[in-house]
Amino acid sequence: MSLLITVLVTFFAGMGAGLGTGFAGMSAAAVISPMLITFLDMDPYMAVGIALSSDVLASAISAYTYGKNKNLDIKNGIIMMISVLAFTVVGSYVSSLVPSTTMGGFSVFMTFILGIKFIVRPVMTTKEAMAGVSAKKRALQSVICGVLIGFICGFIGAGGGMMMLLILTSVLGYELKTAVGTSVFIMAFTAFTGAASHFAIGGIPDIKVWILCILFTLIWARIAAVFANKATPKTLNRATGIILVVLGIVVMGFSFFS
Repeated sequence: MSLLITVLVTFFAGMGAGLGTGFAGMSAAAVISPMLITFLDMDPYMAVGIALSSDVLASAISAYTYGKNKNLDIKNGIIMMISVLAFTVVGSYVSSLVPSTTMGGFSVFMTFILGIKFIVRPVMTTKEAMAGVSAKKRALQSVICGVLIGFICGFIGAGGGMMMLLILTSVLGYELKTAVGTSVFIMAFTAFTGAASHFAIGGIPDIKVWILCILFTLIWARIAAVFANKATPKTLNRATGIILVVLGIVVMGFSFFS
């Protein structure tokens, strides 16, 4: 029975995380962490480590899919990635020094709010409009924003993807597909850095749960990314918004009943 419960929990956790990653570049920790903590009584710090490691392959396969469809800005993404990576390590270390109960609440709230934003005010920016943004201004903004995003990602193991998506669309003027593609590209590296930091500090997690979460998240992220790249901007905004709102409500429900 315990094995069945583990498979069911990791399957639904991976499904929610994978859909969030493939559609919106959301960190898997926003869904996986609270489910592992609530249903499998896992230590919050280790749950975040598993979630971040699940994010690595899921984000990588999503980035590949978006890049294949020419919806990935590697050149400008690398600028933000460098500052994000540096401060992910700092955030991960600081998170090991504070009570576990402080982790996760911010990203859940942000997921819900960002979902509403995509439904009410969809991102309809075009790639042509993206070209009009000053490269120098974008580079400076990327460094500053990357520092903040990296610290948040490492500290709570979530929120980095949501912060990147919000900044890429609202501050840097990216159209939605390119924003998500660039976000998951960066998240593949930040998630790896965050997971390595967590495991180096907290040790190796439950192998069975770890492998199942990675597998299920990878499968659903691939499905979501393929669908997202074929969807129209209006449909993608609506689908992304609905998924984020539902995930936000579900995760807040887990937190309430845990």
